[in-house]
Amino acid sequence: MYKLIALDMDGTLLNDEKKITEKTKKTISEARKNGKYVVLCSGRPIEGIDRYLDELNMNTEDDYVISFNGSLVQHAANKKVIGKKTLKGEDLKYLFNISRELGVNIHGFSKEGCITPKISKYTELEGKINGITVKEFDYTKIEDKEDISKVMMIDEPEILQKAIDNLPKDLYEKYTVVRSAPYFLEFLNKDANKGTGVGMLAEHLGIKKEEVICVGDAGNDLHMIEYAGLGVAMKNATDDVKEKASYITKSNNEDGVAHVIEKFMLK
Repeated sequence: MYKLIALDMDGTLLNDEKKITEKTKKTISEARKNGKYVVLCSGRPIEGIDRYLDELNMNTEDDYVISFNGSLVQHAANKKVIGKKTLKGEDLKYLFNISRELGVNIHGFSKEGCITPKISKYTELEGKINGITVKEFDYTKIEDKEDISKVMMIDEPEILQKAIDNLPKDLYEKYTVVRSAPYFLEFLNKDANKGTGVGMLAEHLGIKKEEVICVGDAGNDLHMIEYAGLGVAMKNATDDVKEKASYITKSNNEDGVAHVIEKFMLK
């Protein structure tokens, strides 16, 4: 019945050591051999996903990847974009001004990579997590119509929470806003989220949403879990994700992804 499974990475596919277990690798390989699409769907930029695609041998012309929380859908092999819903330079500047008013750090993703007006602890963490360089960059040099994949407010959890409590209400009308970690708050195109990302790919492949499984653990996975024919929460997922899910699997340290594939795609 199910033809495609979209997997969040951190807290889902990856265990707490940021590794994919041999059991999970084997199960994913079996699903692909059986003609199933297995797709990584992450808030990370594509550069932060590449090494895992290589590890899983999911870098062929028949493989796809969804990055930036659904903002970009690409062929894994040649990075050709098949769907995108991005922000613009004017959004980056607007959000930067708000971040200054709220006293919170910020960075964004442009054609230059991860750019920030000021290098901070959590921008450095972003670079480390994804294996990318980060640059200090003067945002006034960004063209208003330049594509910006996403913008993030990043800071100590208590500082970020205070900023969230004081965000202008119209931001939630202008953007998709998701908290992907205690220290990361992400702003995306209003029409961009993991659900629309998976939807763009499913449409491209001619797959109905009833034939899609989505697996995740955090707030930025809610849209795809709600979209899917079978929305799955990890045992370690947040309560709001578990409430929306149709099925709760084992934790990311117990091969929860492998369990879902074996139960729903290999029988």
